[in-house]
Amino acid sequence: MKILITGSSGFIGFHLAKKLLEKGIDICGYDSMNNYYDVGLKKARLNILKKYKNFKFVKNKIENEKILRNTIIKFKPNVIIHLAAQAGVRFSIKNPDTYLHSNVIGTFNIIKICNSIRISHLIIGSSSSVYGANKKFPFQEIDKSDHQVSFYAATKKSTESLAHSYSALWNLPTTVLRFFTVYGPWGRPDMAYFKFTKKILNGKKIDIYNKGKMYRDYTYIDDIIDGILRLIKKPPSLNIKKKIKNDSLSPVAPFRILNIGNTKKIYLLDFINTLEKELGKKIKKNFLPMQKGDVHSTLSDCSLLKKITGYNPKTNYKDGIKKFLNWYSNYYN
Repeated sequence: MKILITGSSGFIGFHLAKKLLEKGIDICGYDSMNNYYDVGLKKARLNILKKYKNFKFVKNKIENEKILRNTIIKFKPNVIIHLAAQAGVRFSIKNPDTYLHSNVIGTFNIIKICNSIRISHLIIGSSSSVYGANKKFPFQEIDKSDHQVSFYAATKKSTESLAHSYSALWNLPTTVLRFFTVYGPWGRPDMAYFKFTKKILNGKKIDIYNKGKMYRDYTYIDDIIDGILRLIKKPPSLNIKKKIKNDSLSPVAPFRILNIGNTKKIYLLDFINTLEKELGKKIKKNFLPMQKGDVHSTLSDCSLLKKITGYNPKTNYKDGIKKFLNWYSNYYN
């Protein structure tokens, strides 16, 4: 099997590529290596992947259709896992054009090329943020997702619709994964837990929005990777509804949307208190009102993913924090 991963130097892409390389699978990584956050961290991830003989890498943007197409045609992948995207809810408020180009146009390029070469499975990374202002918990794939509260979330929802249309028109086997607050070693420095850690260690105040009265479905990276690995060889088909009853499975296409989270909501202040305990430092807190584009709570229902793959997230957030802090200490020592 040959798999092409976009966003291979990113947080999830790196961990996924590394795990697949360890299994002896040929991987082609594709990443723009942009400077949205520390490029040094991306280079460190990439250097680890380059140690594997079965790894190839192309540096470019997914918006560059010509380079992207040539890369895919030359590599001839069986599966494409599309994780490249401009991330960050707050950044999207001031820089919407970046999200439109990367997330929408870039993803459309991927879908279009996948269709032309007829791969066996296209997996696309989406986000729990598409549920937006929904008040019903836990979030299920069959819930309406028409009220996004950030431009980032809107671009993710747009790509889901684009993917479904191509799947319906051309019978392209496609799985969309809605990730829920992924954290862990080699994580993104723009994420709250990462920024908290840096500031706590430097004795600085941490900004806590909505006075900490928020809940998140924190999902440890190893659980995310386990879920993706289980899905790779299980592309959706038109007759899947005969086996699994769920209204989120398309009736007209080999297409599905799946939540992938920890299925537990954690109170933000509990998460912060665990950081404080593990770091052994008193936290200086700066309580702020709710930020634009943010949501109060997230919580995943992953029963469909479990039915299809046996997915069962195992990492308690306290254990996950310990593992992250251990990595952080070693990396930034």
